[in-house]
Amino acid sequence: MEYNLTDVASVIRSKNSGPYELTFDIIFKEVEMYRKVKSAQVFNAQMFAHLYHIPESQIINLVHFDPAKAVKITIVRPIPSGALGETDVYGAQQHAPLMKMKFTLS
Repeated sequence: MEYNLTDVASVIRSKNSGPYELTFDIIFKEVEMYRKVKSAQVFNAQMFAHLYHIPESQIINLVHFDPAKAVKITIVRPIPSGALGETDVYGAQQHAPLMKMKFTLS
């Protein structure tokens, strides 16, 4: 069955994790869906790198945090916060590709 991430997650956000890193948080509505997504390894370095058009080496951390039903991904910020040419100083608008994400579970 195919799912929209926006239908199963209560929170999808991005934010700075310092001037050189971005962190993405996905918090699921239901523990059962979180467990299925975790078990199926929907979120992995290859998938996230493809979604954000970055090399896997730019992914600093990808963690499933069971107590919060959450996935946290930290990447190297493409342009440092506040640098010339940077358009989102707080990193708060970088989660847009996740908002369109669909995935399939058996």
